[in-house]
Amino acid sequence: MSTQPYLETAKNEFKKTLEHLKNDYTKLQIGRASATLVEDVKVEAYGTTQPLKAVATVSCPDAKTLQIQPWDKSNLSHIETAIKISGLNLNPINDGTYVRISIPALTEERRAELTKLVHKMAEDARISVRSARQEAHESFKKLESDKKISEDENRLADKNLQIEVDRTNKEIEDLSKAKEADIMKI
Repeated sequence: MSTQPYLETAKNEFKKTLEHLKNDYTKLQIGRASATLVEDVKVEAYGTTQPLKAVATVSCPDAKTLQIQPWDKSNLSHIETAIKISGLNLNPINDGTYVRISIPALTEERRAELTKLVHKMAEDARISVRSARQEAHESFKKLESDKKISEDENRLADKNLQIEVDRTNKEIEDLSKAKEADIMKI
């Protein structure tokens, strides 16, 4: 029996964790307009709740403005309401054709809050990595106790696993530092 499938499973979990972290970081409001900021806001339209990107086109005409053009103008008020209650602290303006959102400049207090949030997201990613590492480690131990691999193979698998964990944690740290620098940039 080989440890490779368990190692590959752990690597896939690490990749998913990194992708999730990157996705979360793109959704942070850092004083510049980005379609990812609102595209997953849930909108009540046609009797169901769907993401904004399913009922409208989101564009950024400039660095401080989001423009949302619904495919059906009857959804304008639904989109406006969904953005107001989304918790993003954005003030949408419905002009009859588009919903426009001006992205406010970040205050020093908001920058500090966002920096804390970035660190929390990074720590959540590290916890996820540790959890995946623990699952793989337990699988290696079980294989060894069932006499399917030797003690040396277990150690080698743990060593290879730790190399991947360290690489993933370094990438999480790099993403965190880059996002923090992006937030603090005026």
